[in-house]
Amino acid sequence: MKKIIYLTFIVFLISCKKEKIEEEKKPNILFIVVDDQGYSDFTPFKINDKNVVTPNIARLGEKGRVFTQAYVTAPVCSPSRAGFLTGKNQFRWDKPASWGPGLPDKVKTLPEYLKEVGYATAKIGKNDLGRNFHKNDVREYPTKHGFDEFLGFSAHAHDYWLNSQKIKDITPDPYGTSALLGPLMHNDEEKSYDEGYLTDIFSDEAITYIKKRDTTKPFFLMLSYSAVHHLIHEVPKKYLDKFGVKEIPNYHPDSLIAYGKKKAGTYAAYYDKYSRVGDLKSQDLRKYYLANLNSLDDNIGRVLNVLSEEKIDKETIIVFISDNGGSPLTGSNNRPLTGGKYSLWEGGIRVPMAIVWDEKVIPNSIQKDYVSATDILPTLAEAAGIKLKDSTIDGRSLLAKIDKDRLLVWKWQKNWAVRKGDWKLTNAKENHWKSEPTEFYIAPIVNNKELKLFNINKDAGEREDLAAKYPEKVQELKKMYDDWYEANQGKY
Repeated sequence: MKKIIYLTFIVFLISCKKEKIEEEKKPNILFIVVDDQGYSDFTPFKINDKNVVTPNIARLGEKGRVFTQAYVTAPVCSPSRAGFLTGKNQFRWDKPASWGPGLPDKVKTLPEYLKEVGYATAKIGKNDLGRNFHKNDVREYPTKHGFDEFLGFSAHAHDYWLNSQKIKDITPDPYGTSALLGPLMHNDEEKSYDEGYLTDIFSDEAITYIKKRDTTKPFFLMLSYSAVHHLIHEVPKKYLDKFGVKEIPNYHPDSLIAYGKKKAGTYAAYYDKYSRVGDLKSQDLRKYYLANLNSLDDNIGRVLNVLSEEKIDKETIIVFISDNGGSPLTGSNNRPLTGGKYSLWEGGIRVPMAIVWDEKVIPNSIQKDYVSATDILPTLAEAAGIKLKDSTIDGRSLLAKIDKDRLLVWKWQKNWAVRKGDWKLTNAKENHWKSEPTEFYIAPIVNNKELKLFNINKDAGEREDLAAKYPEKVQELKKMYDDWYEANQGKY
């Protein structure tokens, strides 16, 4: 009898221990960031152009929840990425509300939180916090703010094809523009690729990381693609053929003709020629964009597949987001939203976003209430069992009930905006930085000199300015923005 009781007690202890282990098991996290994807180029929204081919991104909608009103904290790469990496509005510390907010030493990041509770952390792809580019001994470099490993580039953009030491050695200005070429940064060293396409390379490296991971730890992998940022025409030939556009020769210093006032042979001249100055005409721009997006989608599919092959798909959270709205310089489609990248119109700050988590997030579901990219950090922190104590975190966990009437604020350069409930107030002006916009670009139609008021739930395209009709709402929202900014700017 004593033996039976003893065995029963042992079984009970084993059972409790097993339950405790299972309870404490933390999910893996795959955080996919894409660059400049158009709002209507996100197939889970089911409002996209029929020519968009992204069956793998569509899988995210089928397996998880998509957010139709997800806002980033800025309409350009660097400040937006600082926002979702820290869970804070980056203009708390970036007083000019600039292109390059940087990362203060005392602002804690998502990988730092996760690393403290046992995660292996890695970042592959684009690293862009707007300051200290090309340096690996600064706070902005991934291994200096919580990532165990990094492979990628630290700048606004990188050539898709030219990733070797050889091309860097013969280029007069490999770092001569906001984009660069040459080897990728790899922790404290560099890694040269004599051949290969950048989006493929990032996916290959992500797949290798997942397959060779330390299985005794959960992992946090931030896969930060540079697609579909320009140079939008740089795509493997099979995709160009699919969408009916021609190959354009890659950069080489010996074959480039002088462009404008720039020295012949510079990469900056090549980059400008096929991005800012409009050598790609609107009739072809959209096709190059679709080809680039199709290539990106195939690569995302490869990474999603390896999760299944490794039998960890059900224990891995997937977060997907675009860093800002689609760019008018690349042929993206933000319809029905006004404007795009570089502006605080909806098209610049409302982005594609999805979360997949087996048995925790309802598959094929849609969240229509507005949320913020700053919510990603507290959401993943809660999933990892982390209790946040920082009162200056602006995000809220998406695993809790959504607040339909929360206050969101934006500040970028001289423009600002505020949203509460259905209402948005902004001083935003027309996006002046565009070359030859495609038919998909919707320009603002309102007076640039006045504060503009919109009922966003009724008028997502911001076509009807209601400021004159509701002056009290204008003053109410303006005061909310002013009060928030006065109370929080400089506090981080």
